Amino acid sequence: MANKICVLSIAGSDSGSGAGIQSDIKTFKNHGVYGLSAVTAVTAQNTRGVQRSLSMPARMIDSQLKSIFDDFKVKAVKTGMLARPNVIHVIAKHVKKHKGLKLVVDPVILSKNGFIMLNKQGIRSLKKDLLPLTYLLTPNIPEAEILTGLTIDTIEDLETAAVMLRDMGAKNVLIKGGHLKNSVGLPLGTDVLFDGKKFYLFNTNYISTANTHGIGCTLSAAITSNIAKGLNLAKSIDLAKAYVVRSLKRTVKLGKGFNPVEQ
Repeated sequence: MANKICVLSIAGSDSGSGAGIQSDIKTFKNHGVYGLSAVTAVTAQNTRGVQRSLSMPARMIDSQLKSIFDDFKVKAVKTGMLARPNVIHVIAKHVKKHKGLKLVVDPVILSKNGFIMLNKQGIRSLKKDLLPLTYLLTPNIPEAEILTGLTIDTIEDLETAAVMLRDMGAKNVLIKGGHLKNSVGLPLGTDVLFDGKKFYLFNTNYISTANTHGIGCTLSAAITSNIAKGLNLAKSIDLAKAYVVRSLKRTVKLGKGFNPVEQ
């Protein structure tokens, strides 16, 4: 019997199943890898946004991670909602113990309706404790602006922010351009990757839809799956973006707000 590649999502639970752990597990399955999960928070959430959130005790998150790493050979990890600084400390401790583990950090800071998912102390801890361990950081533009203090209006701004974020410790930085309005001469939704030596632009056909709940989780989970399967970073991103575009085209009406990406 062939061994299955194991990947781990450390994130919050979405009761609407559009984002977070639920979205990650669906994405992992669709990429042929086995999805493991450590829940950092339980949210009361639907297509209209996040209404409430309850963080898991750091000791419980530590126990989840110990159980996983004691039993499974994990190839890659992605993080989503981390909630608090002590959670970040716990995750950093486990990542440091497992050399060669590829860590993809999706820095979930705010929900679409403005609910705070990571406070200022958490942001400081993310920069100090987790970014130096990060193989790939995948912020959207609002998250990149919070992390760098920049206002991002152009592709040049994206590149500047990517350099700053890499200087904070992340080995590679992919800033998602879906919020960019002034991408002159480039398709909407152009993403910028910086690997410390050069910039890569990733263009796909822009899908005009309001049904984008969980799109960031889906993209980072797809990239993580591809990395775990041994693909290089550029190819992992390229295939993941194509997967997201296909999913956006299939999106169906479920709730009354921003409907989830259909997988």
